[in-house]
Amino acid sequence: MFDGRSRRIMSIWFPRLASDRVLRACPLEAPFALIWREGNTDRISCLNAAAEGQGLACGMALSEARAFCPALRTAPADPPREARFQESLRRWATRYCPWVGLEGADGLVLDITGSDHLWGGEEAMLGEMQGRLARARITARLGLADTRGAAWALAHFAPGRAAPGAGMRALAPLPVAALRLPPETVTGLQRLGLRDIGDLTRTPRAPLARRFGKGLMARLDQALGAAPEQISPRADPPHYGVRLTLPEPIGAREDVMEGVRRLLARLCAKLKAREAGARVLALTLRRVDQASQQVELRLAAPLRDPQRIAPLFARGLEDVDAGFGIDQMRLEATQVEPLPIRQIGAVATETRDRLGDLITRIGLRIGLENVQRCLPAESHIPERSFLIAPAAFSEPEGNWHPPQPRPLRLFAPEPLSADSPDPPRRFRWRRLSLTTERAEGPERLAPEWWFDDPNWRRGVRDYWRVETGQGWRLWMFHTPQDPGWFVEGIFA
Repeated sequence: MFDGRSRRIMSIWFPRLASDRVLRACPLEAPFALIWREGNTDRISCLNAAAEGQGLACGMALSEARAFCPALRTAPADPPREARFQESLRRWATRYCPWVGLEGADGLVLDITGSDHLWGGEEAMLGEMQGRLARARITARLGLADTRGAAWALAHFAPGRAAPGAGMRALAPLPVAALRLPPETVTGLQRLGLRDIGDLTRTPRAPLARRFGKGLMARLDQALGAAPEQISPRADPPHYGVRLTLPEPIGAREDVMEGVRRLLARLCAKLKAREAGARVLALTLRRVDQASQQVELRLAAPLRDPQRIAPLFARGLEDVDAGFGIDQMRLEATQVEPLPIRQIGAVATETRDRLGDLITRIGLRIGLENVQRCLPAESHIPERSFLIAPAAFSEPEGNWHPPQPRPLRLFAPEPLSADSPDPPRRFRWRRLSLTTERAEGPERLAPEWWFDDPNWRRGVRDYWRVETGQGWRLWMFHTPQDPGWFVEGIFA
């Protein structure tokens, strides 16, 4: 049988984790709540102590909450940032013991077996953790017991410490909800008169298992130490950073580039081991006077080839002031993307690599966002049939396949002095007198009614391809419901 007394488990519950995250940056004494949308209703997801004092609770509709507390201040909930905040607390808790895992979305679980003596005992350890969290303005409730289930129960219903081997005595007066049971199971037990864990332990197990399933007994055994429950510590994300400490300060650009090459060789080895590629690199140069300068390199595609990356740092190093010398260099990949191992030597792969290097070199001068490409879009409207996106952050897609020829140059419609439904024989455009030699059409296009485009408020358009005697090949259209002729494009 599993012996739960051989371990000491701590559970930390953050009942106001989300609101504490917001209020740490902007302290507020007034009632405050975070709001999330459920269907067509705004509901409270987390609130501070002042809001709880006004009778508000999580899950309450915002309209109902404002009726109780007109002075309530709100902000939208942000689950991704709340998850990152919980992860930062998990990393902080590793200073007390190496085995730290997440407990739901608002808690931590620590296996402190053999670690408490480093802090002067369990009581001192609890006090030190509680004090640090309080100074950081984070509401926390701590429970310490022999098992994970008992520690969770204490943290949520009776914060404190249960002496080794005294788990049953600490759990007996707690409600059955302290066993981490579903709400329907808790309600069913209460209807039978089983309101606390002590009542549950004095009741025959077989009838309870038949009525509520094995889950009830499993939770009770885990809390009492009769069944094992593992703690899975969450591994820290890989860190892609390398450092080079120099025995003598350097200042020549060639020496700095040589240091960059050595750092890149080590960093790219780490990236290759995890089949990843760097998109953003940060080179930090520390001078002997403790001042630091940073050179950032943004790549058009994920890379881990040191020979291709090293020359790209040359331009950024031109503006570095070495002062009295650089004694430490640090290179870190601040943005990393998956880059699986692939076959090398293929023509398509080499072409793509050369294009990525070219985009990176141009982007170093004018910015990666300013190197753009056109992508096809689903629309029969010519000016909406393409999108413009940064080439470094998009992939080329298929070719355009328009139903009819389209001009290479498009511009805003320019009116002509003609109103007949057929292309005019003579007309003036851009101060030029033109004559129509050949016309093909019409091709009728209807506006996309779901977009309010001022250029299409005249309704449908009849497009013509017009060749003029002066050599111009124009794309013109006529609006029959509001007679008028316009030029919108030029064929090559």
